[in-house]
Amino acid sequence: MISVVIPVVDESETIGSVVEFARRNEQVSEVIVVDDGSIDGTPELARDAGATVVTSTLLGKGASMEDGMRAARNDILLYLDGDLRGLREDLIEAMTRPIVDDQADFVKARFSRSAGRVTTLTARPLLRLFFPELAHFEQPLGGIIAARRELLARLRFENDYGVDVGLLLDAAAAGARVVEVDIGHIEHDSHSLEVLGDMAGQVVRSLLARASRCGRLRIGQIREMAEVERQMQAELSVALQRVGQVQRLALFDMDGTLLDGRFVESLAGRTDRQADLAPLLDNYDLPAPERTRRIAGLFRGVPIEAFEEAARAVPLVPGAVDAVVGLRRAGYRVGIVTDSFHIAAEIVRRRVFADFTVAHLMKFRRGKATGNLTLSPPMASPRTCTKHDYCKLNVMHHLLEKMGIDAGSVLAVGDSENDVCLLQAAGTSVAFQPKTEGVRAAAGHVVDGDLSEILDVVLPRRETAAG
Repeated sequence: MISVVIPVVDESETIGSVVEFARRNEQVSEVIVVDDGSIDGTPELARDAGATVVTSTLLGKGASMEDGMRAARNDILLYLDGDLRGLREDLIEAMTRPIVDDQADFVKARFSRSAGRVTTLTARPLLRLFFPELAHFEQPLGGIIAARRELLARLRFENDYGVDVGLLLDAAAAGARVVEVDIGHIEHDSHSLEVLGDMAGQVVRSLLARASRCGRLRIGQIREMAEVERQMQAELSVALQRVGQVQRLALFDMDGTLLDGRFVESLAGRTDRQADLAPLLDNYDLPAPERTRRIAGLFRGVPIEAFEEAARAVPLVPGAVDAVVGLRRAGYRVGIVTDSFHIAAEIVRRRVFADFTVAHLMKFRRGKATGNLTLSPPMASPRTCTKHDYCKLNVMHHLLEKMGIDAGSVLAVGDSENDVCLLQAAGTSVAFQPKTEGVRAAAGHVVDGDLSEILDVVLPRRETAAG
């Protein structure tokens, strides 16, 4: 039997028909839709069509594909995109027959729609250069894939647009039999030029990283490319380009508000630096920028993977995902504003499906932390706060200026003293499990239980205003 896995985000127009298409095949015993925080009703429509719906553990197609693989019960998996139209009735049989007949372990779809610009200008030239044995694949970036579950469990799922070509390359490197099957003509939503730029960069990095692992490229080139890309993504102007027009804004603290704990404590525990960190945490005798820089210095030489693992390991507070997705459904754009490191904040953003982050940038070289920190410019400029050199209040006013909205359209959520200025200035403010009476007093509302209770604060007010 076959498990069909469909990673989705905001694909309400097509997801019902894709699920129904998969369920019509008598060899398909389960259809799993993995949702990336959709706000347009996609999960509900998928469930109504007969799919099992699960929420991804991390924002990004690769994480959704991996989550679907782990949830699947069958040995043969078929991945479909949620925005497909015009699927040929024998597609599922065509994609899985080579595996059923023991002629292949990994199958990619080839279809009549002309190859996209990223495929033509980026993926295929690099395949010819570094992986000529796979250069005959016409659609290396296509997301329609069939494979054995035990093979997929051994592969690395990139968590961006590099995932599909990365799986192809890793499967071939693992000795799997890889083939491409013609599935006729399909209709697929096109991407904006802005998204295509991101896709090209991520595909290039995925290809070159694997070329390096195979001894076909120097590793230093890849690490430097990844670091440059990471620093670019940390620029707030880049993030805001993807957010689009904003009418309502929600700003969340990270540690203690979205995370049930503190990222730096998790990282210190993993790297045996607890004793060095303890004197710096909550040491308000030190100016905030100096304290932040000293904490960053403690982690000099720590591999980037340790930062990523620590950010994944800290549990979310109950209701974190429901709160963020619920606000996005209500028309808010949601940002995380934290005194911690951007690399951690980005992973938390993906875990809760928020829109952007504002945080300090730890620099890495050759895959390890330098200990040098670039403090977030929006926290200093514009200098609205008269009490602190670096403050989240400055971030809010910076965003208001860029977005063309006023403070009355802002919801702020925090738990500690460094959130007080922001809580006092926002149109709507919530102290979540406040650490001090000062934080409790600074906010218009207090939530001591599940974080999703903030929706009870915000939504009734919006409904009344709408009426």
